[in-house]
Amino acid sequence: MTIRNSAKAIIVKDGKLLAIKMQENGDTYYILPGGGQEHGENLHQALERECKEEIGAEVEIGELLFVREYIGKNHEFAMYHAQAQQTEFMFLCHIHQDTFDNGSNPDKGQAGTEWLLINDLLDYKLFPQALRTHLISYFESGKATTYLGDIN
Repeated sequence: MTIRNSAKAIIVKDGKLLAIKMQENGDTYYILPGGGQEHGENLHQALERECKEEIGAEVEIGELLFVREYIGKNHEFAMYHAQAQQTEFMFLCHIHQDTFDNGSNPDKGQAGTEWLLINDLLDYKLFPQALRTHLISYFESGKATTYLGDIN
């Protein structure tokens, strides 16, 4: 079993967070743009590639806001993710466009993108769900705990 690194984009504009809308098995949920780091890439290169693939946009990568670990056997999807272990690095990013389509290589189940009001994030099924309160707090206060631990 290996530990996978992943880079995620936190893109905010006018009090809204850009999220990827996923639809699988009759369920709708949201995730941040980004994904797994490939051999030979640094985290910024992985995030740039993933954003082009998923949202068709180039991003300007800013500061590292959060580091999250996901140890699948510890969470509600353990029956599917028991062997999964991933460390996600979440960067504050900027873009220069307002509308998006699925990029050149969208994720399976990806139904598009949506701007979610930061103040209403608790009303959305955004994964990791524990991240929602950290995002709200950061954008209210400008302060954040970087290391979030093993959350989902």
